[in-house]
Amino acid sequence: MEVERVQEIANFSKETIPEEFIRTTYEQPALTTVQGTVLEVPVIDLSAPDEEKVVRAIVDASSNWGMFQVVNHGIPHETVRKLKEVGKAFFELPPHEKEAYAKSPGSQSIEGYGTKLQREVEGKKAWVDHLFHKIWPPSEINYQFWPKNPPSYRKNNEEYAKHMHGVVDKLFRCLSLGLGLEGNEMKEAMGGDNMVYLLKINYYPQCPQADLALGVPAHTDMSAITILVPNDVQGLQACKDDHWYDVEYIPNALIVHIGDQIEIVSNGKYKSVLHRAKVNKEKTRISWPVFVEPPSDLEVGPHPKLVNEANPPKFKSKKYSQYCFCKLNKTPQ
Repeated sequence: MEVERVQEIANFSKETIPEEFIRTTYEQPALTTVQGTVLEVPVIDLSAPDEEKVVRAIVDASSNWGMFQVVNHGIPHETVRKLKEVGKAFFELPPHEKEAYAKSPGSQSIEGYGTKLQREVEGKKAWVDHLFHKIWPPSEINYQFWPKNPPSYRKNNEEYAKHMHGVVDKLFRCLSLGLGLEGNEMKEAMGGDNMVYLLKINYYPQCPQADLALGVPAHTDMSAITILVPNDVQGLQACKDDHWYDVEYIPNALIVHIGDQIEIVSNGKYKSVLHRAKVNKEKTRISWPVFVEPPSDLEVGPHPKLVNEANPPKFKSKKYSQYCFCKLNKTPQ
């Protein structure tokens, strides 16, 4: 096997972890997390009949937190359960079966099974393996990256994607109205019905020195929005007022992150959330984020209706593919 997977390292690391996974002191969760305080990010009922109230809650959360949880979102609990079941089953397959979906070396595509995602700072590695593949629109789907085992993997993922549309449309409508735009304008600025849903499964094996490692280091998402469900092992952390806090997950909720593209289109009114993932000493943590993104060749910049002499553009307009390249390679935007 050309690349050593974290899942395999975890199988042999019972007391200590390799040096390259030990974060610097200013990143180690034991030293940098505010202890005894759990961040209660806003919880928003998407089914509430008063749309204005929902819009206000989403605007407040997106401006001050960049993160919120939604309940009564319309995705059946059973659909989410089945998504998690097949994702977990994939990572429990023998290594050679998972490697059949590995990204080829030097591939420009993000899709596939892998371990390394971006240029590593100071040579430090994240305690995570992952699987990426697009689940919408049909023209963007490459089934070579969809596991054939377990057999229900495709059906369960397609079912989840089908239910995702209602949540995405509702969130974009509220974000748009909250900026004083027409309800459809924010979605249209991101590519309308050509927006891409990119699913990622993060698999964080149990880690004997969990206080020294990170599953994913601090970052903001490149996407427009990210809609995430985790398993029952907590580990998400958000940075608020320059401090790191644990985020408590509400059962059956969807966690929503404001991504970089929404911050750009809103010209800074909405904030892309800085977050990271901890790992656990006893249990495996898994999460399923869906990154809702503009098409790669779409140019994204501040919405023309939100820019004037008093409020000049705070961001450059650029193609989404170019934005992603700069971010993953840690080069200036």
